[in-house]
Amino acid sequence: MGKGQLTRHAVLDQAARTASEVGLRGVTIGSLADSMHMSKSGLFAHFGSKESLQLATVRYARDQFVNLVIRPALAAPRGEPRVRALFENWLEWDTRALPGGCLFVAAAVEFDDEPGAVRDELVRNQIDLGETIARVFRGGITEGHFRHDADPEQFAFQLHSILLGFHQHSRLLGDPLAAERGRRALDALLDAARP
Repeated sequence: MGKGQLTRHAVLDQAARTASEVGLRGVTIGSLADSMHMSKSGLFAHFGSKESLQLATVRYARDQFVNLVIRPALAAPRGEPRVRALFENWLEWDTRALPGGCLFVAAAVEFDDEPGAVRDELVRNQIDLGETIARVFRGGITEGHFRHDADPEQFAFQLHSILLGFHQHSRLLGDPLAAERGRRALDALLDAARP
């Protein structure tokens, strides 16, 4: 990685951390330049606009999510072990990867009603995530872990719902039992899907 790429990576890492705490709108070229001890013009040269910076931050966070959550889960055996690995990795992501929790949860609330490139990127990420969960679940159907008539898209919806509930209980409510409650909800969901 060259110096420019290293700088860009460091800036995006800080931007993701900031966005997890104050939202994507709180990530500006000026505030980021201050926190990185860079000039605004130097930072502007990397991104060109606030929207480009926000898009780059979302893409950087998505890459981090894939590297920390999806890829390691896909290394687990197909079927229920892979579903559980995906769930556990996601809990870890929401708890430890960024100081303010999952950037995507905050960004979805910020941009759900605001048309534009950032919302479009968030929608694409959400669709891809749902398809990934459904594909992992389909592997469990193939392995005989889950019923052949089980609905992978419904499973993806419910798994994501459990994780959103975990996020709220853990981050907003400070519930020390949030992870345990999430795991019990996952067990119930998996029990309902078994043959």
